[in-house]
Amino acid sequence: MPNHDLIAVWEEHLRSEFVAHDADAAMDAMVPDPSVNHVPTMTGGVGQDEVKRFYKYHFVNAHPPDIEIIPVSRTVGTDSIVDEMIVKFTHTCVIDYLLPGIPPTGRSVEIPVVGVVQFRHGKLASEHIYWDQASVLVQIGKLDPAGLPIAGVEVARKVLDRTLPSNRLMAREWQGSEGKPI
Repeated sequence: MPNHDLIAVWEEHLRSEFVAHDADAAMDAMVPDPSVNHVPTMTGGVGQDEVKRFYKYHFVNAHPPDIEIIPVSRTVGTDSIVDEMIVKFTHTCVIDYLLPGIPPTGRSVEIPVVGVVQFRHGKLASEHIYWDQASVLVQIGKLDPAGLPIAGVEVARKVLDRTLPSNRLMAREWQGSEGKPI
């Protein structure tokens, strides 16, 4: 059976980060030696001081005002939660953790994000956050997808709508397998 207390701790932590913009409250939900790793950009920290510094100066106040998080799925284990979501925003401010060193472009972004959260003694011990950085860079105009097996906003939209076409990035290969025995 899932431990629903973990859900309450995680939801309060997210509220502290994205609604209250309160680094101290976010840290209250964490163990004394937490770690946070935004995998595509390797941003975050290890230990109380580094994680709090990251939250206070580079995360909780770094979200664009129109950020929207759309839950897709959640898996709860005895000491972990895996959340799949779509994050939507307009790139109207510097976002150190997502686009370090890139000034605002004013472009809309939609990305699928997966968070793998580990708990110890009912508090957050680690967060590994994954997203498709190539999709983000395409959407803000910093990466040309021509000739590359990458896509932009379609990546997020396919997560929300399974009826959208598959295999577009391997169209030639897909066509080559048509009619072959299954």
